[in-house]
Amino acid sequence: MDMRQWFKEAQYGMMVHWGLYSLLGGEWNGNKSDFQSEWIQASLRIPRTDYDRLTQAFNPVFFNADEWVRLARDCGMKYFVITSKHHDGFALFHSKVDPFNVVDATPFGRDIIGELSEACYKYDMKFGLYYSQDLDWHEQHGGGYLPDSPSWCRCNDWDYPDSSTKNFEICFRNKIRPQVEEILRGYGDLCLIWFDVPVTINETQSRELFDLVKKYQPDCLINSRLGNGAYDYVSLGDNEIPDSFPSDQELDLSASSLNEGGGFKPSPYGLYETPATINNSWGYCAWDHDWKSADKILSIKQKLNGMGINYLLNVGPDHLGRIPGESQKILREAAERL
Repeated sequence: MDMRQWFKEAQYGMMVHWGLYSLLGGEWNGNKSDFQSEWIQASLRIPRTDYDRLTQAFNPVFFNADEWVRLARDCGMKYFVITSKHHDGFALFHSKVDPFNVVDATPFGRDIIGELSEACYKYDMKFGLYYSQDLDWHEQHGGGYLPDSPSWCRCNDWDYPDSSTKNFEICFRNKIRPQVEEILRGYGDLCLIWFDVPVTINETQSRELFDLVKKYQPDCLINSRLGNGAYDYVSLGDNEIPDSFPSDQELDLSASSLNEGGGFKPSPYGLYETPATINNSWGYCAWDHDWKSADKILSIKQKLNGMGINYLLNVGPDHLGRIPGESQKILREAAERL
């Protein structure tokens, strides 16, 4: 099957943000995170030594890959995308590159990405992987330290305050590139790689990752948040629901428009997607009960799909591996009226 045509027809997918931050549920030392609980390490400046201790407690005994994938399938979703590594640097796969991963560092000791890959194959669900290719708060040389980085985009400057000593190329060579190769070679056919927050990565590095994906998985699609104009399809902004689809003449075709995630850009294949949340946070947040209704989800999906934009809807499982009941209820109610 031509993957570009498949993507056009898919329309609806499930995204999952899950990691060590799920243990905290949006709170640390009596303080709440901002509305994105998966950013809690940066927003509350949690020292690496303290954050690393979360690995000792990560034991999601109720995680069941089949249940997650069946939920997505039963709700009419056509693809499944999960955070293989988010900005905290913790990998949900067995990385030989870095021991800060679910197999080597936690009592759980199971390769979550491997189990989900098998479940997606079993239930005929396309499988995609999110990978944070720029920010990495576990690394001294992780991205986000350049003077022109957006204010909300943080490097780890609480453990490593001297930005003048940071060199993203070190992180890229030692961890990012080899881990991307690991996920490309170790988890079967991927429908897409979902990169994010390209604020430090340069054009050579973006192109190197693009070429790496195409070397090992030529049919795997790459989203526009890889950065520097290297992509197959466009990720609009988080929860972005445009009023209308701009014409080609209205799209900004300048090179500068291709460097950051979000917003309309020209897609070489006419492929677009909006990543979105059911409440406000992407990761599990115990105090975020601002749920969208099933009617709202259906309305958004209809509007996006009507413009040829896929709807990638996120859930944030808790520390035990359970997708929150309210998320499941909303998704199932929406599916009944699809």
